This record gives sequence, C-alpha cells and structure tokens, in this order.
Amino acid sequence: QAQLVESGGALVQPGGSLRLSCAASGFTLGYYAVGWFRQAPGKEREGISCISNGNGRIYYVDSVKGRFTISRDNAENMAYLQLDSLKPEDTAIYYCAADNGPMGFPCTVSPDTYNYWGQGTLVTVSS
Repeated sequence: QAQLVESGGALVQPGGSLRLSCAASGFTLGYYAVGWFRQAPGKEREGISCISNGNGRIYYVDSVKGRFTISRDNAENMAYLQLDSLKPEDTAIYYCAADNGPMGFPCTVSPDTYNYWGQGTLVTVSS
C-alpha cells in the first residue's frame, strides 16, 4: 500500500530552522515528482515547492524562495524540506505529496496533479 509519512514539525522561534522529512513506502519515490504543500489555519492549502523526477528540477514559490530548500534521496525513498529563517507566517501543517507525471517533466505545485499525500506535520513559528 502506497504511503507517505511526514515528520520533523515542531515549535520553533522566529529565525529558526527545521528539517521536514517525507518517507515513502509501497512505491518507488524516484519515479515521482515530490511536492511540498502547507495549510495555515483558516487558509487554503498552498503549494510551496516541488522537485521533479528524473532530472530533479526544482521550483519554489516566491514566499519561500531563498529560505526553504527541497531535496530528495531516491536510494532511501525519502524527500526533505529544509526550512530556514522561519517567520510566524510560516506556521502551518506541511504536507508532502507524490506525482507520477512523465519523467523529467517540470514539476508543479498544483495539488490536483498529485497522487499520494501524507498526513501532514505541524510547524509552529512563535516566540
């Protein structure tokens, strides 16, 4: 059974860092693009970054560019999101998702294209 499990969420002070992990099981994550999404209280789910399968092309939305870093380890069936210089407005539940689009195709942060989703991990940025 295909499954994604996120971990690494925590309470952190503004300016702090976290590393979120996304563990895949039941399928080979390397064949999938991986996206990270977040949903803040009272807001819609927002796509923030993705990394394509094949060539590993990366995309970030402007609000996280330069602060967040997406990566993947296909050998370990894992993906990661490094969160640096965190701000209170980054507070949200963070989700990873996998999209089995064509190999090497640019990834997207449109949630409709993703096949598998994790349950989310909570990041709270507060002093």
